[in-house]
Amino acid sequence: MLFRRERRIIYPIFEKEVFSMNETEKTDGANGASVPKKEGFFRRLSRPADLTGGTPWKVILLYAAPIMLSYLLQQIYVLTDAIICGQVLSAEQVAGVNDTFPLTFIFLQFAFGCTAGFSVITAGMVGRNDKAGTRRSFVTQIYLSLVISAILTAISIPCLPALLGVINVTPQNKEVYDAAYVYCFIIFIGIFAQMGYNFICGVLRAYGDSVTPLIFLIISTALNVGLDLLFLIPLKKGPAGAAIATVLAQLISFVLCTVYTFAKYKDLRLKKDDWKVPGSAFLQHLKQGVPLGLQFSVLAVGIIVMQGAAVKFDVGENGAMTAGTPAQNGYGAATKLINFLMAFYNGLGSAILGYNAQNYGSGNYRRIKKGTLQTLAIMLVIFAFCFAAGMLLSIGGAYQYIFMSEDKISAESIRFGNAYIYVDISLYFVLGFLIVVRSAVQGICKPSYVLGAGVTELVARIFACAFLPVLVNGGEITSSASHAAFVALCFGDPFAWFTASVLLCVPLVKYILLMKYKTPGKNPAEITGGAER
Repeated sequence: MLFRRERRIIYPIFEKEVFSMNETEKTDGANGASVPKKEGFFRRLSRPADLTGGTPWKVILLYAAPIMLSYLLQQIYVLTDAIICGQVLSAEQVAGVNDTFPLTFIFLQFAFGCTAGFSVITAGMVGRNDKAGTRRSFVTQIYLSLVISAILTAISIPCLPALLGVINVTPQNKEVYDAAYVYCFIIFIGIFAQMGYNFICGVLRAYGDSVTPLIFLIISTALNVGLDLLFLIPLKKGPAGAAIATVLAQLISFVLCTVYTFAKYKDLRLKKDDWKVPGSAFLQHLKQGVPLGLQFSVLAVGIIVMQGAAVKFDVGENGAMTAGTPAQNGYGAATKLINFLMAFYNGLGSAILGYNAQNYGSGNYRRIKKGTLQTLAIMLVIFAFCFAAGMLLSIGGAYQYIFMSEDKISAESIRFGNAYIYVDISLYFVLGFLIVVRSAVQGICKPSYVLGAGVTELVARIFACAFLPVLVNGGEITSSASHAAFVALCFGDPFAWFTASVLLCVPLVKYILLMKYKTPGKNPAEITGGAER
């Protein structure tokens, strides 16, 4: 039954609870005959995808498309702050908000990585048709999400001044420092909202529903734009207003998506016994979630190192910041463009993670191999698009006019920003390979390789940032450093991507291509001791 080829979900959990409400539900007609109820547009749109049957690349692409759009909207969600702030705030405040990206990234990405890892367990349960296990996994994630978000907030706020110092944002440059501090402070308080949203979206995607998170994210993005305009223009709340708008929009999206999830998926309506979670369940989820969370955090530390190195190109020998902060603003705008384009890779990575997790749970290992290889082929097509888009937007620094007002853009900011784009976008296929393979390996329950790749990436990036610019410049980096030194700094990203990819080739070849699993497909079931039939 697991390998039927009909283009509909095949698990009894869905045939019974979802499709009985839609396609197959019958009502008596006037003549006594059974008449199928018409399925509404939204139900058809948000119908869970069958990840264990059909042509792999078609299934993955259809499943990935809404996720890619979700990631694009999340980037728009973040960029809304940057665009509106860039038009309303001073150059120093814009630099402060731009500088916060790696700091918020380190904590928010840990939360995101944890929930993505947790969802691997849920997807495996769905692949095994384990109803009790699915509910148990859901409850386990509720507990862990609450605890982890509280811990992250408790750690991030006291450490904020020190973290700002790491990226060379100090009270000596008061306006930049104040903007960065207040923005980070509010975002860190609201970590629970983003973690909650990521958690509920991970559960939905484990079921094969990648459209519903997109729909609620559209609502959230619209709210974010409206709240940004409200807090920044008439209320004039500055960087604090932008942060408040972001947290409120995330919180509303989380609540709405949670209500919908309970309304649609009856098997997630919890019973009293479901709240009694054994220690083995927590351990199993943590084994999948924490390594992926640490991997993303390690990546964020590397980005902080890059950010700190870029700031040095704005600092004079006397310690004063260059007027207009061209290196920070140019680099900040360029990273926003690169991260926006990365949404396509991230969406594809999330898709192959869910695809591999369901097929790993059902024991279909040849399908995992075929799907992973076909996903890498899709990645190359995406690279061609991203390369063309990045190069076109670099002409005349066009992307900077999206993120900043004209008075903050200069020939210097364009020079710094374009250097970063030219280097990164030319080697963007290496990042695509890294994201796809990393997600594919996580989907087959091999989190230690994912964490190892993250550590390797961090070490490589620190090495490149610490030595390459100084070596090329022939001395300490200041605002008078050569442009070649900044170009050398930009190679820190591709160098880190390449080293991490080399490590991930080990599980790619051993498990996915050669299928040398010791106890394949066993892991997800360990937390319940068997499926409920």
